[in-house]
Amino acid sequence: MSEHFDLLIRKGTVIDGTGAARFDGDIGIRGDRIACVGSLAACTADRTIDAEGLVVAPGFIDAHTHDDRMLLADGAMVPKVSQGVTTVVAGNCGISLAPMPTPVPRPVVPPLDLLDDTGEWYRYRSFADYLSALRETPAAVNAAVYVGHTTLRAIVMDDLTRAATPVEIEQMQALVTEAMEAGAIGVSTGLAYPPAKAATTEEIIEVCRPMVPHNGLHATHMRDEGEAMMASLDETFTIGRTLGIQSLISHHKLAGASVHGQSVETLKVIADEMGRQKVSLDCYPYTASSTILTFDHASKSGRTVVTWSRKRPEFAGRDLAEIIEELGCSMEQAVAQLQPAGAVYFRMHEDDVSRILAFDPTMIGSDGLPHDEFPHPRLWGTFPRILGHYSRDRGLFSLETAVHKMTGLTAAEFGFENRGLVREGGFADITLFDPDLVRDRATFEEPTRRAEGIHAVLVNGVPVWEDNAPTGQRPGQVLRRAPAPR
Repeated sequence: MSEHFDLLIRKGTVIDGTGAARFDGDIGIRGDRIACVGSLAACTADRTIDAEGLVVAPGFIDAHTHDDRMLLADGAMVPKVSQGVTTVVAGNCGISLAPMPTPVPRPVVPPLDLLDDTGEWYRYRSFADYLSALRETPAAVNAAVYVGHTTLRAIVMDDLTRAATPVEIEQMQALVTEAMEAGAIGVSTGLAYPPAKAATTEEIIEVCRPMVPHNGLHATHMRDEGEAMMASLDETFTIGRTLGIQSLISHHKLAGASVHGQSVETLKVIADEMGRQKVSLDCYPYTASSTILTFDHASKSGRTVVTWSRKRPEFAGRDLAEIIEELGCSMEQAVAQLQPAGAVYFRMHEDDVSRILAFDPTMIGSDGLPHDEFPHPRLWGTFPRILGHYSRDRGLFSLETAVHKMTGLTAAEFGFENRGLVREGGFADITLFDPDLVRDRATFEEPTRRAEGIHAVLVNGVPVWEDNAPTGQRPGQVLRRAPAPR
């Protein structure tokens, strides 16, 4: 029987996001949904895309981003759609753009300055105001957002170097309640950063408590990703176990030469705990991290590259070792002259990165910083790097597994209903790529080079990337987390 569709993708190789084997097929789309998957040779459509020789996959879900501001400031989202991403999860590491009921203190406290160092974008008094702005001025991609614990601390506390008082915790709880009712997917923490380091485990538990009835998720940049890794994992598990909520270990890594190889132990501990409570994790496919510039981080890094500096912008993109030599001072003095600043730190070992990526439950998140003047290449290259370098070239896992880690797995972990799979009735978030050509081109020397091999990207049935360029369409939606099963 012949049917008519708004859009028909013909003769593609479908990898549906479940991890199952690929198959040849056509996809018919009506409105924002996939209406039919199968042999549709007799069908017609207002528009047809020839996918012969291409993989047709669910759009990739970036499990860990700092895109809160970019969604509004640069809605084309070229760093993301150019690599096949159709949904981003923002508000990570304790840093969210909202709420900010009073003007943000100036200068903006690191790490809040990763989103906006001037404070101009911290303009949304409530979390509902921020989500309303996302809906009124949609981006090219879908978005789901946490409320950040560090942001809450900056709002209610006059001294971020101490633990919160009971009154301050109550104030943060009220803000979490408002955020969850507005549509936040949970609370993120960044306990490794100075403004949150003084927070006790009990403070985190109590601040997160209001999200329990909303099936909220606690995502954490843990207190330590080096020698105190095991204690940090235990703290994360304790928070989740106490509240009966899902915990997500953000950008799992082993940072520092003294802990290289310990992913064997951490993954065993995580796997064991998954048998007792709901635990998730994500990872990015690089041996270097990126965040604010600190002496502590730089002193433990084999190589450090400055990504931006407010005081000395001319040093963006330069090795810290070269800057130290040019300034004729110590590392500690150089860092002080550059701050506030950001940096890329080469602190991980490829064996650990590969082992974590290959761990079956690991999702993929870029952790890119879109406002850095000289960003880490993960902002532009994460997802094609998984498909090209790790799957095709190295054979770390099959292409079906690679796609699953970036789509169906992520949608299931986050509770994004009818996303992450190519199936009838699902939302038409779709990426078409050439499996033989897809690869990342962004490097540490040229970090904003676009990936190759991404043929087309659809968000809610609307093309947002074609012919290696954005289409100008903005069909993105704000996603909520599904209620907990009863």
